[in-house]
Amino acid sequence: MHFIAVIVIGFFVGLLARFLMPGRDRGGVILTTLLGIVGAILGTFLGQTFGFYAPGESAGFLMSIIGALVILFLGRRLGAGSE
Repeated sequence: MHFIAVIVIGFFVGLLARFLMPGRDRGGVILTTLLGIVGAILGTFLGQTFGFYAPGESAGFLMSIIGALVILFLGRRLGAGSE
């Protein structure tokens, strides 16, 4: 059940990140979900690095969105998300 929750929350985080940073991106539901999941992982890392979260504590929804926005920004700058 935890795996399904990760996928659903990852999808919503990725969807919100794409909404907050509009532009032309490739990819559908799967890439949006992966964006959210990887954003949460990056958000956890950044949160622990800056002392927002204790070791072993996962990122909250807001930090996950920030992580997804960072990944989306970097992907666009590196040319992976542009046509």
